[in-house]
Amino acid sequence: MMSTRAAIRYAKAILDIAHSKGVATEVGNDMTTIASTVNGNAELSAFLTDETKSLKVKSGAVNEIFSGVNGVTKGLFQLLNENKRFEILGTIASEYNRLFEEMNGMETATVTTAVPMDAELEGKVMTKILTFSNKKINIKNIVDPAIIGGFILRIGDQQYNASVANRLQVLKRELSN
Repeated sequence: MMSTRAAIRYAKAILDIAHSKGVATEVGNDMTTIASTVNGNAELSAFLTDETKSLKVKSGAVNEIFSGVNGVTKGLFQLLNENKRFEILGTIASEYNRLFEEMNGMETATVTTAVPMDAELEGKVMTKILTFSNKKINIKNIVDPAIIGGFILRIGDQQYNASVANRLQVLKRELSN
């Protein structure tokens, strides 16, 4: 996808600028807010990709919504305005966070559970994570009742499936053979 490649280029450039100015963490906080706001709000996402809306309107809205952001982040808005690329803002923000974590030896583990994680399950998951990675790990919990119980752990391109739904699927295959 062209826009993902472009988003990665923008994210790298913004991270370089933020890092050189010593504000990479602050800009990272902006990007976390932007990613969750844009990616979590269908209306805003549709507005940014709507080609009938003028750049001036999009720029005004983005600057209004994210008015308290760092100057480097505001610079990104200006760049997206000049290059007519507001539609990739959410992707840029997500990529920035991924690159920032990578730079700081961190990784995000996505843990899918049937119900929100409690301390006991988080402990089990952390034990499993240590067999995968020796980096500092941020845990992101996704709740999906379809897995019935247990958890699915995803770090980078590795996955560990300890869900009840998966065990039932395996059992079903074994019984049908």
